[in-house]
Amino acid sequence: MTVIAPKLTLERRLLGECELIVSLDEVGRGALAGPVAVGAAAMDASGARRRVPEGLRDSKLVTERRRPEVAARAAAWVQASAVGWASAEEIDEVGIMRALGLAASRAVQAIADQGVALDQALVLLDGNHDYVSKVHPAPLRVRPVIKADRDCASVSAASVIAKVARDGYMAQLHEEHPVYQWNRNKGYASPEHRDAIRSTGLSPFHRSSWAIADVPTLF
Repeated sequence: MTVIAPKLTLERRLLGECELIVSLDEVGRGALAGPVAVGAAAMDASGARRRVPEGLRDSKLVTERRRPEVAARAAAWVQASAVGWASAEEIDEVGIMRALGLAASRAVQAIADQGVALDQALVLLDGNHDYVSKVHPAPLRVRPVIKADRDCASVSAASVIAKVARDGYMAQLHEEHPVYQWNRNKGYASPEHRDAIRSTGLSPFHRSSWAIADVPTLF
């Protein structure tokens, strides 16, 4: 199967209308355990003239072995990057969509804390639903784009940065709870994960409102 590399076509067009793009993509939305993470990547017009890093793709299209090096190149390529998080407890308390908004808002704020001015920025969000604006305390211009993680290089950068960060966190949690094999399944509903839930029960890092042993495999 031929994998089409993401481009900067949309970003360059949008940067004719605004000074900065902050691209967002989520990781971990469908997992049974662990946080949801949203990557953020800021790009201005000068950055959009730079060559897309070698191997950059939507994180799902990059092998696990190659993701860390691709993520490092992506972080060096953009003006600023960050990852925002919402915990399993928050997901259970407020639901997945608001938790996504919290994580996205935290990622955007982390970008701002690095000195990036957001007042002239456009938020480019993968998907078809704006889950950021209702949560972020300041007004944001948000542009949802379906398949932006596949087609838009800046969103691909946010995607792979978030994926590597979340996978690393799940590998750390595996050391505390090895029975669930989170170093392999990253908290998703793999067969070994479901078997461990049946035999051991839930950990504090499970989304207890979701973690049913017989849910379908999600990846």
